Amino acid sequence: MAAQKYKSASRKRKINNVVVHVALSILAVIWLFPIFWVIMTSFRAEKGSYVSSFLPDAFTLDNYIKLFTDTTILNFPKMFTNTLIIAIFSCILSTFYVLAVSYCLSRLKFKLRKPYMNMAMILGLFPGFMSMIAVYFILKALGLTEGALIRVALILCYSGGAGLGFQIAKGFFDTVPRAIDEAALIDGCTRWQIFTKITLPLSKPIIIYTILTSFMSPWLDFIFAKVICRANSDQYTIAIGLWRMLEKEYIDSWYTSFAAGAVLISIPIAILFLCLQRFYVDGMSGAVKG
Repeated sequence: MAAQKYKSASRKRKINNVVVHVALSILAVIWLFPIFWVIMTSFRAEKGSYVSSFLPDAFTLDNYIKLFTDTTILNFPKMFTNTLIIAIFSCILSTFYVLAVSYCLSRLKFKLRKPYMNMAMILGLFPGFMSMIAVYFILKALGLTEGALIRVALILCYSGGAGLGFQIAKGFFDTVPRAIDEAALIDGCTRWQIFTKITLPLSKPIIIYTILTSFMSPWLDFIFAKVICRANSDQYTIAIGLWRMLEKEYIDSWYTSFAAGAVLISIPIAILFLCLQRFYVDGMSGAVKG
């Protein structure tokens, strides 16, 4: 009797495993299909957005070459450089703001602390682009909407309100034992020394997460970049450039280059993730051991 029950349970377990693996395989195909399609399109020799077959009739690298050589209409290298500069500086500032605000709300006790957190939670329910018109006129009054200062304006837009996204980092800092801070204070450390030399080295996972999200937001944003850049084509970001490639006057000649550009913009994010993944895993293992 016990053997029959064991065989029945084993059979059910195998069936469940097969069903789960089949479902996950189907989901993986669904998720990977668009990526595979974009990559195949980026190597397609035929022009235009309408084709008769999924796989290209002929493969070519001309679509990638065109992005960096044909700058008469859409200057992709310039857009790539603009976006990279904006994303790097926004990432640095946003990461510092988020971690600093999160640490203060986690460790320091001050008046209006809870009202501030409640207000931040409420403001987080509204999408950021609701304020873009007001933000634009403020930046215009400061003279930051013309020329090279547009980069500064976008950096301020992406990093200025980053501190409101403190919830996840604060939750992580709450898990760091307060006894460490108290021992450091007894030894004569300041709050800044505790934050930079003790808390941050123990918080690698949340630092990596914050860096990744802070970099991806300006790298992929379209709305704020479009509103602030307007007709200043020399200050366009990649998102605006890719959008213009799909306009009716450009789509026939730039569609396959659009796919090539979509592949290229994923490379910096992939490199950043691969470089930081080791620190993320090390930090998680250290947290588990502690």
